[in-house]
Amino acid sequence: MPLSAAAPSDSALSTAQATARAVDLGPLPEWDLSDLYAGLDDPAFADDLNHAEAECRAFAESYRGRIHALASGEDAPDRLGTAVAAYEAIEDRLGRLMSYAGLVYSGDTTDPARAKFYGDTQERLTAASSDLLFFTLELNRVEDALIDAASAHPPLARFRPWLEDIRREKPHQLSDEAEKLFLEKSVTGRAAWNRLFDETIASLRFPLRGEELTLEPTLNKLQDPDEGVRRDAAGALSGVFRANLRVFTLITNTLAKDKEISDRWRGFTDVSDARHLANRVERDTVEALVAAVQAAYPRLSHRYYKLKARWFGRDSLAYWDRNAPLPKVEQRTIPWAEARETVLSAYGAFSPRMAEIARRFFDGDWIDAPVRPGKAPGAFAHPTVPSAHPFVLVNYQGKPRDVMTLAHELGHGVHQVLAAPNGALMAPTPLTLAETASVFGEMLTFRRVLAATTDPVQRRAMLAAKVEDMINTVVRQIAFYAFERKVHLARREGELTAERICALWMSVQAESLGPAIRLDEGYEPYWAYIPHFIHSPFYVYAYAFGDCLVNSLYGVYQRASGDAAAEETFVERYFALLAAGGSQPYGELLAPFGLDARDPAFWQIGLSMIEGMIAELEAMEA
Repeated sequence: MPLSAAAPSDSALSTAQATARAVDLGPLPEWDLSDLYAGLDDPAFADDLNHAEAECRAFAESYRGRIHALASGEDAPDRLGTAVAAYEAIEDRLGRLMSYAGLVYSGDTTDPARAKFYGDTQERLTAASSDLLFFTLELNRVEDALIDAASAHPPLARFRPWLEDIRREKPHQLSDEAEKLFLEKSVTGRAAWNRLFDETIASLRFPLRGEELTLEPTLNKLQDPDEGVRRDAAGALSGVFRANLRVFTLITNTLAKDKEISDRWRGFTDVSDARHLANRVERDTVEALVAAVQAAYPRLSHRYYKLKARWFGRDSLAYWDRNAPLPKVEQRTIPWAEARETVLSAYGAFSPRMAEIARRFFDGDWIDAPVRPGKAPGAFAHPTVPSAHPFVLVNYQGKPRDVMTLAHELGHGVHQVLAAPNGALMAPTPLTLAETASVFGEMLTFRRVLAATTDPVQRRAMLAAKVEDMINTVVRQIAFYAFERKVHLARREGELTAERICALWMSVQAESLGPAIRLDEGYEPYWAYIPHFIHSPFYVYAYAFGDCLVNSLYGVYQRASGDAAAEETFVERYFALLAAGGSQPYGELLAPFGLDARDPAFWQIGLSMIEGMIAELEAMEA
């Protein structure tokens, strides 16, 4: 595959530049994964891996073909409860092993030793998991009446939400042998293409003004105060993406076809239906969200970018200026210590408990912050397993947006800590609510910083940055979703050329961004680097779902502000929502706040908050 010139082996930055960056940002933490395992050669990892394989075989020997019998009779709650508890314990061990391998790999996806460790672990755990496949399949073949009767009593009653969840999958499950084949082939199928994407992205080097940068620092240059730097960075991104379009196009075509095969076998009629089922959300709810956002494009993104172009003294902006800092506004590098204090103080003002949980991530070395060659780009919070704790990865470079990213990922982390007591089967949160705590944490941080800002120029810059982030989260992600739908629907008619994918990309981008953003030549291949398209098809609408939901939720919180009892009630309900994990449907969890996401009018509440901020910016200009 064509790659640009290789970077220096020790660092993508010169020693002097790295030292200067370290001085600007202060010491940046790297995570300590020893709470999982001490290292790749830790005997405990090998022991747990062997133990997990043995447990999977023993579980299959004990229960395969016996689930219907266990569900019958007066002692069904005890017998099935014991089986599900054993299954959950195995899942926790498997999750711990795979989490460690994945986190080690994300620290440097270009390191052959880490890549082999990750690949070998994935292969062995996939093989071991095939011994567990029968369990949920057999549970779903038991009559509803028997499962309902058994799950009405302890100890099985605790797992009732999980049982209800897996039964939603019943219409789409295949035979045991077919499911086993799908699982075992995933190692050489989807998982292998995912890994190829990750390693290709990590290996790319972008030539920029005498340096060879990795993806994250190059993307960061699109926020540089110097327009020339932004333009050159955009050109470097475009050139390297285009040089590698052959492999990105092959990955996209292969994974889209892989998904079509799976959807066809499982009886999903729409390309997005499998994701909606996994998210436990109705298709018409998502369609209402998408329609509401798309109808709001002129009132949101088109309107804002027209305003931003005027700030730059122009009728329109080049695509590389879309996230540019405002002109004549001082740009400051924010040290890590200040970012930490900013987020913790914002969390603490909402709830001391929230700040205490977030503080554990800093004190326990649960965060990996520096930019490094080979490190996974972007940011994430990995929940690992309930018997351990989450870890957060960011690529911190001292921008205001980096502070908000830290607030976002720590919101995920707090959510994951609170949900962990539900156990390995019910702690994971569907995407309909997975972005709630992260976006809410961002909003708390933004509002606190904004309230402390009195300078009108800085205040306008902060408000503009927040509007841009919300447009990126709502408008841009819905445009991404529309792009994915076009790609997957077109792929059903045959393989797509790189030019066709680029054309689909440009069509949705032009529609969503509006006439004030010029999509000049070079923007066509920018779809290639977005990992959600590869790892989690149709994940992206969860961001818009979460942002609009949080805007509504934050509105409820604002109405409670000033009333101590009402504030306390809101905080209690909010923590109950997070602590529920995946044990309750999103509709039930939102009901105490008087919110109903199934009402099409619900989405207008969240979108109107963005509109209000744009109106405030327009008023500042007057």
